[in-house]
Amino acid sequence: MIRSLSDALSASHVEDRRKAARALLRRPLLRASSQADEYRLVRKHEAELRAWFDLNTGWRLVVDSEVARLVKVAATTDDASHPARDTRSKLPFTRRRYVLTCLALATLERADAQITLGRLAGQVVMGAADPELGVDFTLTGREERSDLVAVVRLLLDLGVLSKVAGEEDAFVRDTGDVLYDVERRVLATMLATRRGPSTMDSLDLAELTAEVVPDSDELRNRAIRRRLTRQLLDEPVLYYDELDETELAYLTRQRAALTRQVSELTGLVAEVRAEGIAMIDPADDLTDVRMPESGTEGHVTLLIAEYLAAQGDEAVPISALHDRVRVLAQEHRSYWRRNATEPGAESELVEQALTRLVALHLVHRDHDQVSARPALARYALAEPTITTTR
Repeated sequence: MIRSLSDALSASHVEDRRKAARALLRRPLLRASSQADEYRLVRKHEAELRAWFDLNTGWRLVVDSEVARLVKVAATTDDASHPARDTRSKLPFTRRRYVLTCLALATLERADAQITLGRLAGQVVMGAADPELGVDFTLTGREERSDLVAVVRLLLDLGVLSKVAGEEDAFVRDTGDVLYDVERRVLATMLATRRGPSTMDSLDLAELTAEVVPDSDELRNRAIRRRLTRQLLDEPVLYYDELDETELAYLTRQRAALTRQVSELTGLVAEVRAEGIAMIDPADDLTDVRMPESGTEGHVTLLIAEYLAAQGDEAVPISALHDRVRVLAQEHRSYWRRNATEPGAESELVEQALTRLVALHLVHRDHDQVSARPALARYALAEPTITTTR
């Protein structure tokens, strides 16, 4: 009886810690006011989670009375397939919106406890006047106002700002203003870099996140373990051919231990193939890009994946995918949305499908051609096997 109770308590502890870890991976910034349940779990398991992430990824976990923040450093800085997106339209941020985001955060750092959207806009316009930034932002048109509002909505979603009064749509129409509280605790945790941007002579993203070069075998192995674990946690697929010789040698020796540690913390299941490793999520809630998905776009993506997987290593012109989708639109016109058969609709459907497949590391796109990556084989159709019983 005592052992059964002890086992049950241990299992409950592990499950709660797993929920806390998954909450941080799903949303690295949790607020006590708006994500109360997840925040409480993280705070309860703070010490264990901090130790695990520090040892295995080098990510810092910051927890105070208002915020739990996992300060993640991306496994790579050259992957543009997971951009910030407008919280309404879901369109990816442009370069100008990224610049405006940085300028808005810099303004809020110096702001009072409350700020209006109009005052924020004025400060951002002044900052954007710096010719080195290479952006044109004068707030004279509706498009520019919409860009700034998209940035503000992102900051609202992150919890950097809390709305007090007003509507952003009125600001876009130039008929009203909005008042916000500036959430200092959240703002203080936003920067996820190894060094402050003000200490740099050049605007180099890689330099912002560069780590100290280890000077011993033990430290070099720890650095490799951290890089590999970040990829297992953050990337859809870890391909062996993208690793250097030392990383591949370390992974070959430590693969079982690395995948077991990730699985124990998160519940992800390792799918190991000849070309690489994918950590599969049975609950399907740790990704920002799902496949398959319902709806016309989801079905198109699945059918294009099936088609590309059947081509093997052969590169396929994107124009051929347009032709393919035009045919599919007629075949599935009863199920797809009505405008999917209109002239030109195939271009948008193919673009949306390829954006999703690239983000999932299932295809490689090179200008006007696309080719399957090894993990896409899981979407290939095989000949059916018919079994009979006596």
